[in-house]
Amino acid sequence: MRGERVLFDVISRLQPLAELSPACRRELATLCRVEHVPRNHDPFRVLDYSGQSVYLLKGELKLSLCNDSSEVLVGGSDTACRPLGNPPHEFLAAKAITDVELVRIDNEVLDILVTWDRIATEFDSPRDAGAPKTRLNWREMSGVFNLRTLTRGPFAALPSAHVNQLFERMERIPVSKGQTVVTEGEPGDYYYVIEEGAASVTRRVGANEIRVAELKSGDAFGEEALVADAPRNASVCMTRDGVLYRLEKNAFTELLRVPLLHVIEYNEACVLAQKGAQWVDVRFPAEFMGAHLPGAINIPLGEIRNGYQSLDRQRTYLVYCQSGRRSSAAAFLLAQHGFDAYLLRGGLPHIDPTGSKH
Repeated sequence: MRGERVLFDVISRLQPLAELSPACRRELATLCRVEHVPRNHDPFRVLDYSGQSVYLLKGELKLSLCNDSSEVLVGGSDTACRPLGNPPHEFLAAKAITDVELVRIDNEVLDILVTWDRIATEFDSPRDAGAPKTRLNWREMSGVFNLRTLTRGPFAALPSAHVNQLFERMERIPVSKGQTVVTEGEPGDYYYVIEEGAASVTRRVGANEIRVAELKSGDAFGEEALVADAPRNASVCMTRDGVLYRLEKNAFTELLRVPLLHVIEYNEACVLAQKGAQWVDVRFPAEFMGAHLPGAINIPLGEIRNGYQSLDRQRTYLVYCQSGRRSSAAAFLLAQHGFDAYLLRGGLPHIDPTGSKH
């Protein structure tokens, strides 16, 4: 039972997975893990199911309940169509009476997909059946709202309450290879997400133009100038024909910047740092070498996009720069990609690099 076809048929019988759209279930099927546990073993001791929804597909499993009674669960039965709770929440222990087959799904991923799928369902069922559909449908935007983007991309931390408004206010823009979408030095006006195509990000350094990033389907750009309220710090040119979705500045501020950008005072940040949070200085290396907070790491703003893979998603990040302008953009970039990131209010001038405030 390894193929997507089999798993799709299986999860279509499970709750609440059966309530999802077929397209959502197919994508979810690619993430399911099927595992086998031999007779007389406790699956929850053999494998780590923390943060997972677990279902019994085949075999018989004896559950020791909290009231000193027991229950035998049979794979394929109606009772087995709901997830098992991890001990000790619903039962104390489990024992495989026969060899058993289980499927597990990450709870966070499942919750994200359920949320977006319900929103799409609302789109499919307008209050006025005769009214035209004017909003975007995320199911039709595979390059923007795929699983990678929803869990690790620009919309990973988007509050679900803002999703409908986001669809209403995003605009679809066809673009051509060689077209410059964003020009360095110009005011920020739109936030962009690539649905189809690819783009190159370049920045002027003296008389030279340096390529700093390559963008693909699902990637976003243009947020730095909008968050920091500063001119564009790079140019973006399409390297392939494609389609962009764009959001104008006021809508971006309301729907993305405000809910995702979390500002923290220095004293509060120090408490988090003592508990293991990491200071991140987003200034240039020369500035960092001149003075920085104890224990800080240096990731210049221009390198944040390339630094996601090296950061620990389980850790909290406290982002600062000289004034708060660059760090606001960096903190937003981290937050929209699902990191727990805070913007230090005021920036470094208000802090003695030895760690005391002045």
